[in-house]
Amino acid sequence: MSGIAVLLVGVVLCFWGIGSLHVAVLAAGFGLGWLIADLFNASLTTLILFALIGAVASWVVTTLIFKFSAYFIGGLTGAMAGAKIADVLQPGDNNWALSGIVILAVAVASAFLADKYRARALLWLTSIGGASMILAGLGRTSDTLAFLHEPEAGWEQITSTLLWIALSAAGWIVQRRLFADKLKIQTDEGSRR
Repeated sequence: MSGIAVLLVGVVLCFWGIGSLHVAVLAAGFGLGWLIADLFNASLTTLILFALIGAVASWVVTTLIFKFSAYFIGGLTGAMAGAKIADVLQPGDNNWALSGIVILAVAVASAFLADKYRARALLWLTSIGGASMILAGLGRTSDTLAFLHEPEAGWEQITSTLLWIALSAAGWIVQRRLFADKLKIQTDEGSRR
């Protein structure tokens, strides 16, 4: 059950994140709470609690400071990517300090990119953040796929990272096609009219 919930939220964020900022905020907050708690092998109840608190807190803060929503969503999705990077860089037990530094650095950089480049940056960030959630969810659904959740050094890390990149690219392509008008991208169909 736990893997399926985060998997579904990841799919929404990865493939439909730029479609609705409200959905992106809720999904990114949910994912951030989940992935941070998951870094430290929290119980299912704690994971769900952190995820729900993350979703609600993200939405409330974004609503209060909507002017800075792109910055905030960029920071949230960047923190999700940072949590995945911290997990990939530290097979086995994770170091709180190193994880915090990586998450914060990627979150701040992503926030500034999202603020400067708006929809284009959010397209990338929601795809990357959603892909990390999909892999975390898949890794919790079966023992065979557990390496996607906690890859050991070697082929598991390489495979997990390559799948993360492939899913991120797929999410980027799907969102780019679905929301071309929102991104102000001329599609092949639009150029034929």
